[in-house]
Amino acid sequence: MSNADLRKAEKRLLKYALAFPEAYEDHPWGENVAKVGKKVFVFFGVPEKDKFHCCAKLPDSADFALTFPFTEPAGYGLGKAGWVLARFGPTDEVPVDMLEDWIDESYRAVAPKKLVKLLDE
Repeated sequence: MSNADLRKAEKRLLKYALAFPEAYEDHPWGENVAKVGKKVFVFFGVPEKDKFHCCAKLPDSADFALTFPFTEPAGYGLGKAGWVLARFGPTDEVPVDMLEDWIDESYRAVAPKKLVKLLDE
């Protein structure tokens, strides 16, 4: 996967994340993140050449997610709260559909119940 392909995957996932009710993009600490309210529900990190990562809160599927070779518990103690970091380099295939599922789970874990209810209607 080329750097262009990594950026394409990142763009698609950011667009997906921003489609959730009241989601918006922010850049704390120089990172690209998607938030709902004041809470981050997915971290895309600082853009790096030939690298891409995605970090989501997975209260239901963290154990399964951590079985993949490209994942690890998120740093700064977030891993203990179910946050999983997925890292990809130029030779890795990004499983975009699966990451979209993780973003959905993370949004549902972080967003106010009234917004999650909108998704289920």
